[in-house]
Amino acid sequence: MTHAHTHSSSPARCPRVIAILSATALAFGLAACDRNDGQTVGQKLDATIERTGEAASDAQRRMEAAATEASQASRQAAARAAEVMDDAGISAKVKAGLAEDAELSAIRIDVDTRNGIVTLNGPVKNDVARERATRIAQGVKGVNSVVNQLTITQGTTG
Repeated sequence: MTHAHTHSSSPARCPRVIAILSATALAFGLAACDRNDGQTVGQKLDATIERTGEAASDAQRRMEAAATEASQASRQAAARAAEVMDDAGISAKVKAGLAEDAELSAIRIDVDTRNGIVTLNGPVKNDVARERATRIAQGVKGVNSVVNQLTITQGTTG
């Protein structure tokens, strides 16, 4: 019976021995890995943290660049809206100036403004009235140039 007892303890000891040998081999393997690149576990952890920090910084730079682009697009849209408002204001001021002129107020003159360029269309009595309309439009703040397409029509009164 002792013989059977010896065999039963031997298989029980075998997994324990294998576990110890495995742990030892693993420890030597890890030590060999550490020797190959010269980094301790702490240094490896620091390097990983540094790479993670760099990735976060890169992501932040990308987000800041996207925010800057969005801000620039917003400013450009606001500037375009302001230009349209300025053009409408310029047209209104030119029309008001034409309405103050005795000869020009009686006629229908279309005023169109785009990017500070005023275009005048419609009939006028004579060349003097035509030139006066150009001068009135040029006198309005914000006008870059005037395209005078007014036509001289005899007998035009309104």
